Amino acid sequence: MPAPDVNTNPQIMAWMVDEYEKVRGYHEPGVITGKPLELGGSAGRGPATALGGVITIREAAKRMNLATDGLTCAVQGFGNVGSAAHKLAAEVLGLKVVAVSDEFGAIYNSNGLNYDEVAQHMRRHGRLEGFANADSITNSELLELDVDILAPAAIENQLTGANAHRVKAKIMAEFANGPTTPDADDIFRDNGTYIIPDFLCNAGGVIVSYFEMVQNSYQFYWTEAEVNQRLDAKMSTAFAAVHNMAQEMGVTNRVAAYLVAVNRVAQAARLRGWV
Repeated sequence: MPAPDVNTNPQIMAWMVDEYEKVRGYHEPGVITGKPLELGGSAGRGPATALGGVITIREAAKRMNLATDGLTCAVQGFGNVGSAAHKLAAEVLGLKVVAVSDEFGAIYNSNGLNYDEVAQHMRRHGRLEGFANADSITNSELLELDVDILAPAAIENQLTGANAHRVKAKIMAEFANGPTTPDADDIFRDNGTYIIPDFLCNAGGVIVSYFEMVQNSYQFYWTEAEVNQRLDAKMSTAFAAVHNMAQEMGVTNRVAAYLVAVNRVAQAARLRGWV
């Protein structure tokens, strides 16, 4: 399990590492991940959660025989993950991101939203409201847009039994933790929505945190391209395991993800002679 990912300033992180090493009596920079590069952090850690989710969208589209270039996407949330998801979805997959949101509301442009322009507006004003090249809509309206891919990247319980039947997206990529309630899951299953469950979709961050620990242990650091290549391999393999389990067992991807995880723990217990 990766070490805690602490998002704070470099001085505090340095103090924490120093104090831990003082107690342990040896150098152990991997005790904290998400560190700045100067303190033993990993290249590519910042956008890793978003990139991992974008990779799973690519893999889902393959299974559905969809070419990603030009597919429409709505991203709920414009924080660290949501903003990076907007940027990478366009750059890596060629998706047309038509809507994004923050805590105050959402913006929509059927022709697509330019990431650089939106990000610049956000930096200047602290909110998406007032962006010139888009219409203002609500977060609720964003979730129900007629798009190919919906990427909830904000908070939990956004898709419920009250609104799931109005969601039109073919693919639901859960960048956020727990955005979908169980009753909404049932509706999506009946409607044939392809769900990429949260603890698969947003696993990229903890994977690269693990990579950071590995690099700290070896004191040998990879380039961002190398980190991204390894992340792609891990996410693609994990996606395949979940998708194949779902097909084999006739269950949803969320149940399949749990089956994959539990089976691995059970197999490890068997190999140790515990069961």
